[in-house]
Amino acid sequence: MTVFELTRTLIDIDSVTPNEEAVGNWLFDYLSQIPGARVERMPVEPHRFNVFAHWGNPVVTLSTHLDTVPPFFESREDDEFIWGRGACDTKGIIASMIFAVEALLKEDVRNIGLLFVVGEERNSAGAMAAARDPRGSLYLINGEPTENKLALGSKGALRYEIVTHGKMAHSAYPHLGESAIEKLLDVLDRVRKMKLPFNDLFGPSTMNIGTIQGGRAPNVIPDYAKAEVFFRLVDDGAPIRSMMAGVVDGQAELSEVLCLPAMKFGKLDGFETSVVSYATDIPTFEGTWGQPFLLGPGSIHVAHTAEERVPKREVLAAIEIYKDIIRRLLKQ
Repeated sequence: MTVFELTRTLIDIDSVTPNEEAVGNWLFDYLSQIPGARVERMPVEPHRFNVFAHWGNPVVTLSTHLDTVPPFFESREDDEFIWGRGACDTKGIIASMIFAVEALLKEDVRNIGLLFVVGEERNSAGAMAAARDPRGSLYLINGEPTENKLALGSKGALRYEIVTHGKMAHSAYPHLGESAIEKLLDVLDRVRKMKLPFNDLFGPSTMNIGTIQGGRAPNVIPDYAKAEVFFRLVDDGAPIRSMMAGVVDGQAELSEVLCLPAMKFGKLDGFETSVVSYATDIPTFEGTWGQPFLLGPGSIHVAHTAEERVPKREVLAAIEIYKDIIRRLLKQ
């Protein structure tokens, strides 16, 4: 199996969160066939587990996530790209990591680990479980699409659910009811007007109102409404948390779903570098798997889209880059 065939095989196994069991079982079997491998399923939830393989004591661990965003669609390829859900986020990365480890094993390099986790696209459940069960790794090379540039840092993530309640009534007599949707719109208008923090390295914080739900029928005053709001952080989230409490001002229920601070990562000489605006599992690991580095083939600009793809040349280049980084870190 070539690295391109492995990438397509992984893409063609539907692993939209939280349905990672099939791809996890496939990888468990595949990695178990590599000579000298010690492979295990690390439990997360029923029918959900991380896959961890190592050769010797894992001083350097390569890690990325198994899950993808919806909708699932199968792979295809042309001369330049491999296409499909998860092509760059992160099935091509998994294939590159595995091929890098296999190549190093042939050179008798040991003390390497592979850790593939569930749930990154929703709540980092797999990384949380792994953080509670570290295995002594000193360095963590996390894989996300960075166009094979070594990321110096990534923005954090702060996610809220905002719920409003009202009173149902016939829409012909709105004064007899209380619109939860209008309350929610008032809160969201204030959220949109917030002045968000700026950082010299990361740039501006950004905000996305991702979902809005509510109401029962066009002719019923709505008694319930909910929105999900996602901030990309340039700090630890404290300034936005403080602002959100004031913006809601008792008009809605505010629930914090996830908070990951902005992070700075390890540096190595000789690499083209970048700073990424998306969040990763790295803050969730909290250093339990070692000093973090972030790098992987593919562009985040096509991840989560109908045009998701990964350049074949970057998949091949990533194999050599991962090998180089592992060698350097093992020497340290």
